[in-house]
Amino acid sequence: MEEVADKTRKPKLLVVEDDFENRKLIEVCLRNKFEIGVSDSEDTFYEELNKTKYDIFLVDIYIKGKKNGLQLVKELREMPLYANSPILCISAHVFPEDRLNAFDAGVDEFLARPIRNEEMLAAILGVYKRKTGKSL
Repeated sequence: MEEVADKTRKPKLLVVEDDFENRKLIEVCLRNKFEIGVSDSEDTFYEELNKTKYDIFLVDIYIKGKKNGLQLVKELREMPLYANSPILCISAHVFPEDRLNAFDAGVDEFLARPIRNEEMLAAILGVYKRKTGKSL
């Protein structure tokens, strides 16, 4: 497991997204501010957590596998290492129930698709600053 983030490197963000094109768009948008890790399923999610200490998470609600993104968020919140980490979810499912379920699971911010890159970046930076006290 890698060392906890310091001021000399970009924060590590894990993108949990099973759609390849969406994942690539997110990576392009965020790579200047964050070191990006990617996961496309619950299996790769756990693999990533076992090899890297992440500073922030962006999780799609619906991913392939037995667990959805919100179940993974709940598990993160139960882990002492990630209990207070910044976590955002992103989804094209934007019914009030989807938002409520996301916040009940423990996300700090809900991003609705479609979303402009500038809005996504601003939201992620805002949550990161609010949760860590650090500006990027």
